[in-house]
Amino acid sequence: MTVRPVVKRTARAVLLDGADLVLIKRTKPGVDPYWVTPGGGVEPEDATVVDALHREVHEELGAKISHVVPCFVDTVEHIGPDAATTGVKVQHFFVCRLESMDLSQRHGPEVEEPCGEYEIVRVPFTRVGIATVHLVPLSLRHYLDGNVEGVHALHAGDLG
Repeated sequence: MTVRPVVKRTARAVLLDGADLVLIKRTKPGVDPYWVTPGGGVEPEDATVVDALHREVHEELGAKISHVVPCFVDTVEHIGPDAATTGVKVQHFFVCRLESMDLSQRHGPEVEEPCGEYEIVRVPFTRVGIATVHLVPLSLRHYLDGNVEGVHALHAGDLG
């Protein structure tokens, strides 16, 4: 069995606000719009993946989150400019609750040097709501479509 090196890790929020899922609609020149969960790369200064999640959500949304629970991991090929940066990217998805959001607090490359548009949107966290957007990665869309109730159950008080 060949073990592929992990060359990049990301932390992403399946961010719930009441009955809604908070997403970012990405519009880039020459590319059809697509929707992503808030989050991004784990940086060397992040002590943990969860610390990266909090930092990224604050950068992209000016938001604070709570009830952070791991829910999904996606591993994809990552082709870098050289052999040292070629391997796999592991995306860690966490279900969490939106505590507050102040768009004036947004900062970081998505705000300061945007590549296209970043529009914060809400969709109902239902199978129908998820089906209304082109959510990427596709593996997350399939996971959420099959696990709406299970994702809600991750916030049950009796999980321990």
